[in-house]
Amino acid sequence: MSISLVYYLGSNKKTNNNELKNYRQFMEDEDALREKLTELRHEHQGLDEAISRLVEMPVVDALQLQRLKKRKLQLKDIIEKIENDLIPDIIA
Repeated sequence: MSISLVYYLGSNKKTNNNELKNYRQFMEDEDALREKLTELRHEHQGLDEAISRLVEMPVVDALQLQRLKKRKLQLKDIIEKIENDLIPDIIA
């Protein structure tokens, strides 16, 4: 039994089909979250580069700059939420 399966199901070695199905769904969801996280990080980096180029221009479109920065902050919040969801809670 993998470490993550033990974590998900607990230390009880008796598992039923529903628990295994739930675990498989959990792992699929985790894989989907990791994939989405990669996409969001890529978009965040792209926005960072776009903002840098826009700031270097002689005439800056303040409204566009504000929208890009707002979207970048939204992405940062979403990225942090997903990262927190992927980190298992450790009970002390």
